[in-house]
Amino acid sequence: MDIYIVKQGDTLQSIANRYGVSVARLAYDNGIMGEGLVEGQALLVLKPEVIYTIADGDTLQSIAERFSTTVLQLLRNNSYLLNEDFLLPGRQIVISYEGREKRNIEISGYAYAFIREAVLEESLLYIQELLPFSYGYNEDGSLIPMKDDRLLAEAGRFGNRKRMVITPLDRYERFNNQLVVKLLSDTQMQTVLQDNMIRTMTEKGYEALDIDFEFIPGEFRRAYVEFIEGTRERINGQGYQVSVALPPKISDDQPGLLYEGIDYQAIGATADSVFLMTYEWGYKYGPPMAIAPIPSVRRVLDYAVSVIPKEKIVMGIPNYAYDWPLPFERGVTEAETIGNVEAIRRAAQFGTEILFDDISLAPYFYYTKEDVAHVVWFEDVRSIQAKYDLIAEYSFRGGGYWNLMREFRQNWMYVNQILG
Repeated sequence: MDIYIVKQGDTLQSIANRYGVSVARLAYDNGIMGEGLVEGQALLVLKPEVIYTIADGDTLQSIAERFSTTVLQLLRNNSYLLNEDFLLPGRQIVISYEGREKRNIEISGYAYAFIREAVLEESLLYIQELLPFSYGYNEDGSLIPMKDDRLLAEAGRFGNRKRMVITPLDRYERFNNQLVVKLLSDTQMQTVLQDNMIRTMTEKGYEALDIDFEFIPGEFRRAYVEFIEGTRERINGQGYQVSVALPPKISDDQPGLLYEGIDYQAIGATADSVFLMTYEWGYKYGPPMAIAPIPSVRRVLDYAVSVIPKEKIVMGIPNYAYDWPLPFERGVTEAETIGNVEAIRRAAQFGTEILFDDISLAPYFYYTKEDVAHVVWFEDVRSIQAKYDLIAEYSFRGGGYWNLMREFRQNWMYVNQILG
């Protein structure tokens, strides 16, 4: 596995020739759909170790058995086969790539019900657990349902675990802080909500629960831990595990509504696992910067491992980009949310150069449209590799994506190289 940075004058053909790989696979593995290369663009270069030419009568199962591998691994190596109704004789597929690391990590991801089918299918090849987002609840403890049947069916088809997500979303699909306050003040409401969660998990085939509460008032800090404790006791009793999503704190007494109601140590001791939301330093209404700058992420991780067992920690990974108009004016400027693949295509469209920040370990670029300057910060294989290196360095349970809604094949092909 190599990462190549495009230079002026490079073509897919010249890069493929340099590494002895096919142009078609180089383009496919990096999600390149006809747009030109961009100076500074990072390309993931995978070198096939074993290639097989499909013969008449072959099936994925027969090929997998022949090479002592699995159908899932064949699909991971050749994800376009998901869209094939039959195997075409004479076509070549990759049985294995050189340089797989096989790290022992779990990979998960959140997805809304309206995710595109092709994006969902490709993501499900490489993750072990899907988190449909999200169930809300009413003031009487009843659940606000979500249309999760398609997500659950697809996760089941790919053999993924399904983790139910509960958030304080109201009937208008808005985060409602008053729902948090009412729930944490009313033990009877908690019991009703727990009953409804268990019933829904059983009926729908969920195997775990994720509690994702944000903006908890500081005075409810202990009450939130007690709610998690009570929920875990009941959920564990049904054979399910409980995770808790945590905002990115760097100290116990960190000020701010996002942090004051969150007790890392107590929640870490109570939950079966935690999901660290290690992203959104660069955010929609904030000044332009990397979404998950590595030094900032590291400060969160250093604090987390000081109070939470590392084997319980899942590190959050962003799968999106922001495009800010310039100059930035607080309270006025709003960034556009786009995908990482779209970011590359936008750079190609405007003929700009992609830059890379060696401190945050993230790519970015500038362009001008209709006399308005823009800056885009996004993720590529370099920034993704930096995040998985952190997961390995800290020996965490794994990584989790917020979120799976946008295509990012380069990321998944990198993940394929490190999956155990």
